[in-house]
Amino acid sequence: MFTIDTHTHIIPKHIPDFTKKFGYGNFIQLDHHAPGRAWMMQGDKRFREIIENCWDAEVRIKEMAQHQADMQVICTIPVMFSYDAKPNDCLEISQFLNDDIAQTVNRYPDKFIGLATVPMQDTKLAVQELERCMSIGFKGVQIGSNVNNINLGEPQFHDFWAACERTNAAILVHPWQMMGQEHMTKYWLPWLVGMPAEISRAICSMIFGGIFEKYPNLKVCFAHGGGSFLPTISRIEHGWECRPDLVAIDNEFNPKKYLGKFWVDSHVCDHKMLQYIIDLVGADKVVQGSDYPFPLGEAVPGTLVREAPLSDNEKTIIMGTAAKAWLSL
Repeated sequence: MFTIDTHTHIIPKHIPDFTKKFGYGNFIQLDHHAPGRAWMMQGDKRFREIIENCWDAEVRIKEMAQHQADMQVICTIPVMFSYDAKPNDCLEISQFLNDDIAQTVNRYPDKFIGLATVPMQDTKLAVQELERCMSIGFKGVQIGSNVNNINLGEPQFHDFWAACERTNAAILVHPWQMMGQEHMTKYWLPWLVGMPAEISRAICSMIFGGIFEKYPNLKVCFAHGGGSFLPTISRIEHGWECRPDLVAIDNEFNPKKYLGKFWVDSHVCDHKMLQYIIDLVGADKVVQGSDYPFPLGEAVPGTLVREAPLSDNEKTIIMGTAAKAWLSL
């Protein structure tokens, strides 16, 4: 079956010293300390070690063959969003990252599909970079689950959503800057607890902020199976029913109305959970997504869906057909 891995991350092999250039911050640099290996550095702090499949397209293509993936959707690593930078500095970083992705897509157009990153802290600049990227062949944009702790349903983002709708841009919402992470540094809890909560935060903010009502043609996909939103949707609905004075102040409609109105990826780590999200949103709103090439991602991309007790038709839809609809391929 034709397979598109909709959730993979990539980074340029060499990154300028933006900290030195801008004169502030701890922007990511790469320390290539061994052949095919590099530390992502934030100042003097090691953020994460990555290997060459994070930047080398030919290595990725070889691994895609092993994983039976025909295409990858590629987007930056969320730590590169740089929403806390000065807006014009973030725009420069975004353009650098997007141009690198564009080069990879242009070199291997039958293997890679690009999602841009944009300076979400300045809506005007975000729209400007979105429009530029869509004009040069990108299929959409990846954004964080919040922007400097401002929720995605806030009015300041309305012009961005309007631009996404106007340009027919696919949107991947990815967890980042997990709420409360400073209080749960032990046990890797920001990644285990915070990430699922962040995606639910984003979905709830967009639903209760009326974003899907104002911009009904948005094509939004939420990473990691929608995080903790779908497992707790009945609690969320109950809150809407019992305290509309707190919940339904910007959007009168039941949150369950929006099930099937957006996509989620398949990276839920469990066959029963995969079946659960299919039951809620439909197989046509679930896309294969692995979070390649990181350890918390799917060990062998596509395995969860291929080995699940699903019909061949459902597998075909999830592995490729649903992604084609989301990306307007």
